[in-house]
Amino acid sequence: MSTAHDITSPRTTGSDRSTSVASPGLPRPWAADPYSEALANGGGPLFLRRADGWLLPLEVERWCDGADAADMNVLEHCEGAVLDVGCGPGRLVAELASRGLPALGIDVSEAAVARTVRLGGQALQRSVFEPLPAEGRWDTVLLIDGNIGIGGDPSALLRRMSQLLRQGGLLITETVPDSEVDERVTVHVVRLPADAHGSAGPPFPWARLGTPALLRLATHAGWSPAGQWTTGGRSFVVLRNRADRSTRATAEPPNSTAVISSQRARNPSPDRVVADR
Repeated sequence: MSTAHDITSPRTTGSDRSTSVASPGLPRPWAADPYSEALANGGGPLFLRRADGWLLPLEVERWCDGADAADMNVLEHCEGAVLDVGCGPGRLVAELASRGLPALGIDVSEAAVARTVRLGGQALQRSVFEPLPAEGRWDTVLLIDGNIGIGGDPSALLRRMSQLLRQGGLLITETVPDSEVDERVTVHVVRLPADAHGSAGPPFPWARLGTPALLRLATHAGWSPAGQWTTGGRSFVVLRNRADRSTRATAEPPNSTAVISSQRARNPSPDRVVADR
């Protein structure tokens, strides 16, 4: 069995890069959307917008900054090798790397992966619903910055998390603070104010959960609650994986897409992997 350090050891090929796996049939419209542009520029303003006009600010500036006190608290709860799902511009992966800890970020955004690598972290441009390195052997998986919403189906995402973690591994998830929210919506990423090049990305499914809703879903799915806390206006839940890998069902991507921060399907670049598969 591989050690935690084996999990994220880069594989050397003729070009010193590994090769990404594409998922046939997934839409690939993300070459120059507002999210990727904001990550490349290090700021917004950027929002998720529902059809009824409701706006949720995306904290791009915070994501592009270094890990803050709330992030550090999350990292103190991590065990062993860490997979950051929807790593965005890579602040958590980079912080773990600076501590000499094994960590890998995955993100569907090429801009996010590139920025993570520039910060000194390892990252892979891939959807969480595609094949990933060391499935079933990760000690900790992170779903931070609202990424429990990926795919718009938290139950399916929790099933996928159980496939990635070892038995007894930890899932650390950020929830909507002080909220009973439990919603499934279709949203666009929008940049405001609009500019001459357009300001909205394509629609995609998303979900938002407060802590009570997440705990209900997780308990029903067989996860063991292992802690929860609120700090810096942000809320977090720790779940422990009870599923034996041999009994886990295959998780299919909701609506056959995976979405931003990472949260969306994209056209993988074969030179974007910075980790072994």
